[in-house]
Amino acid sequence: MTARSPAPGRAARAGARLAQALIDWHGTCGRHDLPWQRQRSPYRVWVSEIMLQQTQVSTVIPYYERFMQRFPDVAALAGAPLDEVLHLWSGLGYYARARNLHRAAIQIRDAHAGRFPSDFVAVAALPGVGRSTAGAILALACGERFPILDGNVRRVLARHFGVEGDPAARDTLARLWDLSDACTPSEQVALYTQAVMDLGATLCTRRNPACERCPLSRSCIARRTGRQHELPVPRRRPERPRRSVFMLAAQRADGAVLLERRPERGIWGGLWCLPEFASAAAAAAYLTRLPGATPPLSPLAHIEHAFTHFDLVITPLLAHCSDPDGAPDPAQHAWYHVSAPGALGLPAPIQRFLQRLASAPTQTQLFE
Repeated sequence: MTARSPAPGRAARAGARLAQALIDWHGTCGRHDLPWQRQRSPYRVWVSEIMLQQTQVSTVIPYYERFMQRFPDVAALAGAPLDEVLHLWSGLGYYARARNLHRAAIQIRDAHAGRFPSDFVAVAALPGVGRSTAGAILALACGERFPILDGNVRRVLARHFGVEGDPAARDTLARLWDLSDACTPSEQVALYTQAVMDLGATLCTRRNPACERCPLSRSCIARRTGRQHELPVPRRRPERPRRSVFMLAAQRADGAVLLERRPERGIWGGLWCLPEFASAAAAAAYLTRLPGATPPLSPLAHIEHAFTHFDLVITPLLAHCSDPDGAPDPAQHAWYHVSAPGALGLPAPIQRFLQRLASAPTQTQLFE
């Protein structure tokens, strides 16, 4: 059973009250000094919105500041090698965002004369953007009236208006978009957009919402009915699968380790990583084709990493190589040295492993 949407006139009045309450609250309690709020432009807001997808503000800030220092505008980002973009993104996760950001910058340079588009359809068509992110960019950077519906806003609206049903279901999503549109004011759009996102990120959180400090608590249906933890309706999460792989750590005498560029699609797409295998036997067979490699393979301590939908267990297999330049395919392989790292994008757990491999006084410590 799902809650009925308010009548159009009633929804507009309720939306206007919600918007004004949030704008007033944001004046004293909102976030005003985030890096992308300074020298606000469509480009700076765009980069922040992509980084903030599925990632908390506190995690994003240092990445954003480094990214903007290196790529202060669309031209700098479009002209950079993808490896350098991924290098600055390393550790932030969800690497498809970085690849899409780079693709979109090239599209802006080539199709829009290097100027970030001001047309909603053109913005929404950029790789990795879509309806909600496009609305947020144009609302925050240009003050244009477009509703948004990111995860935080979805949660605020579902609780406040008592919207039941799976938030990803078509009918429920349409209802939430209608409510978002009804709540978005014609003036002070940037303030409202920032305020509703801030409320979802700081008070109306998924777990343990701070209802006692919320400016919408008196009119919130979820609080009035004691259903804060039931709305929006949580998705049923299947049991997390566990996947095991083997990775070859082929190391030269100078400490450099052979890396392989991963395919664009799949986990860690486009990043540089240790060559991956389904079995130790497959890794051993690969080793025989590596010039200067000397078996045997030595299994090291497991590396465990949690992705959104599964857990990955990596068994690194250490081997030594005497050939200083040998690599199966120079276009897809590189020798990486922690003491002189190149501008390559590495998954965070692999980067930590390489640092540990380089700094271990004795190899016996790597087996613990």
